[in-house]
Formats: sequence, structure tokens, C-alpha cells
Amino acid sequence: MIRGMPKPVRNFHLPLPEPLYRRLQDVAARANRPATAVARYAIESWLRHQRKAAVREAIAAYAAGAAGRREDLDPDLEAASLEALRPQAKTRGRRSR
Repeated sequence: MIRGMPKPVRNFHLPLPEPLYRRLQDVAARANRPATAVARYAIESWLRHQRKAAVREAIAAYAAGAAGRREDLDPDLEAASLEALRPQAKTRGRRSR
């Protein structure tokens, strides 16, 4: 592919129920954007949300599987985090007169 050339675009036929089609048209008109651009944005946003949810689920599954095992938490990291979270003693200085 030559640099600067647009990426290939594929067409996708998507029949919509009338109420959804009207909502899409209304939003596109209010945004002064083509309905296809609004639909593309909505699909991209949904797919991004799905990918993030899948990553969160994979992390949660890994954490559940690693709980209590050596991979659960590095002892040095745990000690450092506890030290960082420990409240610092407040020192009250006397005012000089």
C-alpha cells in the first residue's frame, strides 16, 4: 500500500428497525453529520467498550486463578506498598516566641 493512500473501506449492509433508523437520522441531523458517520462512530465505540470489557474479564480471571499463589503479589512490592500507605507521624513544632 502506498503511504498517504486511504485505507480500504468495506461496505456493510445493516437493516435497521424503523424506530432505530429514525433515531439515527435525528442524531445525525442534530450533529450535522452523515448518518453513516454517526453509525460508524457508534459501532466503533461499542467495539472499543467490548474490547475493554474483555481485557477486564481476562485480568479478573487471571487474578482469581493466581490468588494465594506465588504470582499473587511480590513480597517486596507488597512491603513497599504497605510502607507507602502507612500514615506518616505528624510532627507539631512549637512556635518560637
